[in-house]
Amino acid sequence: MSSAAYFPILVQICLAIALTAGVILTSQLLGQRARRNAIKDSPYECGVKSDGNPHTRFSVKFYVTVMLFILFDIEVVFLIPWAFIYRDFLANNIEIVAPILVFIGVIVLGLFYEVKKGALKWEK
Repeated sequence: MSSAAYFPILVQICLAIALTAGVILTSQLLGQRARRNAIKDSPYECGVKSDGNPHTRFSVKFYVTVMLFILFDIEVVFLIPWAFIYRDFLANNIEIVAPILVFIGVIVLGLFYEVKKGALKWEK
């Protein structure tokens, strides 16, 4: 292959580098860091200056609750396809109830464990 066959790739690489450099340079020149201003950099609510810390800390309990919600939400997402294909498995004489009951049993055991450990109680 001749070097002329690689010319479009070279042009694309040069354009990508130029575009990236242009975006970074424009961001530095026109962005928030360009003019340091105490009023511009301070958080506000409806035009009124904030009195407290704008970055409040969340309790670890909040994150545990969120993780448990995501965990059970993902498990429900696994149950939905099973519900849709259950009729097809019955038509082909394939028994699928036992594996899904084991899956639901593990979910229920996990829920009982969380309740026993107090993971779902918001206040301790």
